[in-house]
Amino acid sequence: MTDSETVAQPDQQFTVLIVGGGAAGIGVAAKLRRERPSLSIAIIEPATTHAYQPGWTLVGAGAMTLKQTLRQEGGLIPSGVTWLRAAAASFQPENNIVTLEDGRRIGYRRLVVCPGLQLDWNKIEGLVDTLGKNGVCSNYSAASVDYTWTCIQTLNGGTALFTQPPMPIKCAGAPQKIAYLASDFWRKEGTLNRTNVDFLLAGDALFGVGYYLPSLQFAVDYYGINLRFKHNLVAVDGPARTAVFDVIGPDGATSRVTRQFDMLHVTPPQSAPDFVKASPLAGPGGWVEVDPATLRHVRYDTVFSLGDVAGTSNAKTAAAVRAQTPIVVANLLASLDGRPVTGTYDGYGACPLTVGYGKVVLAEFLYGGKPAPSFPYDQREPSSFAWFMKTKVFPRVYWNMLLTGRDINVPHHPNWVKQ
Repeated sequence: MTDSETVAQPDQQFTVLIVGGGAAGIGVAAKLRRERPSLSIAIIEPATTHAYQPGWTLVGAGAMTLKQTLRQEGGLIPSGVTWLRAAAASFQPENNIVTLEDGRRIGYRRLVVCPGLQLDWNKIEGLVDTLGKNGVCSNYSAASVDYTWTCIQTLNGGTALFTQPPMPIKCAGAPQKIAYLASDFWRKEGTLNRTNVDFLLAGDALFGVGYYLPSLQFAVDYYGINLRFKHNLVAVDGPARTAVFDVIGPDGATSRVTRQFDMLHVTPPQSAPDFVKASPLAGPGGWVEVDPATLRHVRYDTVFSLGDVAGTSNAKTAAAVRAQTPIVVANLLASLDGRPVTGTYDGYGACPLTVGYGKVVLAEFLYGGKPAPSFPYDQREPSSFAWFMKTKVFPRVYWNMLLTGRDINVPHHPNWVKQ
């Protein structure tokens, strides 16, 4: 054996290697262990704390505690699965190798890529220095989500700004959810009438699925929220309480506008992790380039991807992960067995839009924004049932079913769509 051949050998070898120990990674590992316990499986994940991120909107609104959303990563890794507590650095798919940041080379027969996405806080000038103080908060950060609730409780009139960056982002409804909950709180406190609430978004639509828009527009009007389309936050000066936006005018020209604020809730720009963008697996936008139905890579047959990092057009939500997990597992096992890959993902995603305390518009949809309700009522109508599902049922489904590899078969019924 030559020296070059020796160097090429992996330090460790697994049948299935999973990059990312979030909902997707643990869910796939757990389901694989249930369906084929003999497989050697490893998860690459540097973090020691696992977060139920869909709960952070509720934490920021005082309806859930941060502690309720956090668990030790080690306690969630399925029995029999090797935890490589390190960060992935690069992919060599032609050799079935993933290289870790510490230099170890991990070999695989099948690779599942699901490290989520990255939050690009530094793309907004001055944000990192002021986040968590000076009235600047974000439900997208475990470090500042409690401060969101502090800001909401202590604001006694003035100007509250809520921002949304260009798509795609995880949970596209989250930036507006907190605006509704904050407004509802101020309404109940009697201070909403002296509070100027602006929702400033980089895009030109409040929500990507038009079927649910009337309910959301009703909430906007009910609270008196000012919608500012084509406003993209680019800089923050916390001590001065100013936010700078790039604004695209009707003529397509971009101008820069500075706004004063008493409270600023920021949703940061988001993108694929840098090590994915720089890899052979990346496609348009830097996301992992997979077939949108089978979730297998379009160029590398041994690679699958799901969750936020996958280059699919569905909403980046935990509900999408729940729907994608059994598809990836079925197709991965079929490929190992030499069988045809026939599992198909229909683009299912869900967004429980909290339009007030105790009221949720339960948006569910497929590829192309096709509504796909799971319950036999008009899910455009804000309901206490959907609030119960959001606050009580969905967390239990996440911890006790998705992360343990149990199928959650809740059929959706496009024929239930109301006219």
